[in-house]
Amino acid sequence: MSPMRLRTVPTLVLLLIVASSSLPLRGLTSVVWGDERPRVVLTEEAKRIHSTGFVFDGHNDLPWAIRTDFASSLDRADLSQHVPKLHTDIPRLRQGNVGAQFWSVYVPASASEDGTALLKTLEQIELVRAVVKRYPETFELARTASDVERIQKSGKIASLIGVEGGHCIEDSIENLRRLHKLGAGYMTLTHSDTLAWADAATDEEKHGGLTEFGEEVVREMNRLGMLIDLSHVSAETMKDALRITKAPVIFSHSSARAVADHPRNVPDDVLLLTRENGGVVMVNFFSGFVHPDSARKRANMFQVNRELREKYPNESEYKIARQRWDLENPIQRGSIHDVVDHIDHIVKVAGIDHVGIGSDYDGITLLPEQLDDVSTYPLITQEMLNRGYSASQIHQVMSGNLLRVMRQAESVAVQAP
Repeated sequence: MSPMRLRTVPTLVLLLIVASSSLPLRGLTSVVWGDERPRVVLTEEAKRIHSTGFVFDGHNDLPWAIRTDFASSLDRADLSQHVPKLHTDIPRLRQGNVGAQFWSVYVPASASEDGTALLKTLEQIELVRAVVKRYPETFELARTASDVERIQKSGKIASLIGVEGGHCIEDSIENLRRLHKLGAGYMTLTHSDTLAWADAATDEEKHGGLTEFGEEVVREMNRLGMLIDLSHVSAETMKDALRITKAPVIFSHSSARAVADHPRNVPDDVLLLTRENGGVVMVNFFSGFVHPDSARKRANMFQVNRELREKYPNESEYKIARQRWDLENPIQRGSIHDVVDHIDHIVKVAGIDHVGIGSDYDGITLLPEQLDDVSTYPLITQEMLNRGYSASQIHQVMSGNLLRVMRQAESVAVQAP
């Protein structure tokens, strides 16, 4: 039985299971009970607070999901209707009060091996543009913080583009400039694999952080006004980028390592540096990054991904193999409480000005209970309210902090030589 199924079993039955099995009680308890904290119940006050602001999510992989599951066809993935296979569609975005979204134009790090990383990224950018064109009553492209505010006030969802992984520039500053001209508002310096110029969090560290070329990339991003995204990079790369940048950074979809010890999460010493820098850590929802025990079990997941991609170069076959591996290596979902624990910790260490939301919807395989899709953001507002956060603090986390970082990065770009 799954952990979800076991939680519904009466206590007497559980005792009988324990008595008749060789499972240790301690192990069974961790599987059966999971998070004892109560389900979050949405109140009218939380609905009101959530509706008077808006969600600005730092990372959603919808474009890649459309590409891989629907052959990039917006006829097959009609976002105006509920699309069960996705975490994201227009009705649920409206339910969640999403007012702005960085759409990730992710392509696998393996695309750099056959020289298609830039080409596939350009195709993903075109897909984002196609979504906006297909649903002009809902989406509008945005480049600046002022664009975001104007579009959101008009009742549309401000749509921004985030490049997930520096492999996409193929070691070329000119390619970086090209992506920026086409609308890229941020670039994650690495994805899962270490590059020729930057170490990743989930691969062998070869440079001790950034090389000279990597430092040049950071400076050029400052000049362009692109946000520097430090999700996926090693701790030393984080520190090098924070030392060099003149603008605040973002972690578009990362959580707190002190809460869940996974290399994809941000250590406390880097949280302190992020506070000094003025940046924002946008909490990821993936169970394998936010639930403490699940994070431990998923610590090597990117190495597993590399091995499966090598064995199954076809994307569809890889996806099936990865799903099979997930089933054979189950983890706990955790709950919305685990996600808000990460928000709490980042607030405690870095301050309320330095935390945001970066769900990673449509790019992850398992989500905490009560955070199943983009309609569920109001429940985060509720749980933050339950924990004593004020309405203004909740609005900061939902959108205000990222807007501030964007404005500061734009100001740095204006002043750049």
